[in-house]
Amino acid sequence: MRIDILCVGKLKESYFKAAEKEYIKRLSMCKIDITEVPDEPIPHNASEKEKEDVLQKEGKNLLAKINKDSFCIVLDVKGKDMDSTAFADTVKSLMVSGRSRLAIVIGGSLGLSQEVKDRADLLLSLSSMTFTHNMTRIILLEQLYRAFSIIGNRTYHK
Repeated sequence: MRIDILCVGKLKESYFKAAEKEYIKRLSMCKIDITEVPDEPIPHNASEKEKEDVLQKEGKNLLAKINKDSFCIVLDVKGKDMDSTAFADTVKSLMVSGRSRLAIVIGGSLGLSQEVKDRADLLLSLSSMTFTHNMTRIILLEQLYRAFSIIGNRTYHK
């Protein structure tokens, strides 16, 4: 399975980069591609219109990177709650059904445009808590590794 992770912004901190590298190494059973689109500058005391413009620009950049054949999961705090086993079941069902490509989208500090959410085949919440998009990226990679461990009946997930 090929998994495209589409993110707004870059990882800057070395500890996030190290964690990302480690989980990608562990996920050798699939191909992981991470694509970063620029985070648009947000004016200080931005108006709602300015915030919407930022979301639209970031959203347009993200949508341009999603392969048309991909099953698309968009991370959103209002998305579906799943435990790790349910997430693994979702990934497994995609694999069994012949879907070979999965796109997972992580928004920036303002979230995601409605157009990106509308592209989703699944809106997924990692938590009702708020995380930075850098932290979310690492949590997602860990959950993907956990999902493949569950699918492969390995003990990591316990």
